[in-house]
Amino acid sequence: MKNLSLKLEDEIFQETEKIVLKVNKNRNRYINEAIEFYNRLHKRRLLSKQLSKESKMLANDSLEVLAEFEKLNDEN
Repeated sequence: MKNLSLKLEDEIFQETEKIVLKVNKNRNRYINEAIEFYNRLHKRRLLSKQLSKESKMLANDSLEVLAEFEKLNDEN
């Protein structure tokens, strides 16, 4: 496990302290879970962006292939 020095804005710290007491978790566990959640969220967003980009590339290629097939059909 790594040690980390972290500066939080006062409002975020106060809100975190209130929540930690209500959910009966220690601060470190709560922050670890929050960062893990945020990492998963961003990994999904990055994957979604990548899939969208690749889908657009594939769509263009598919249209080109379709046009080639249409040319072949017209020639016959």
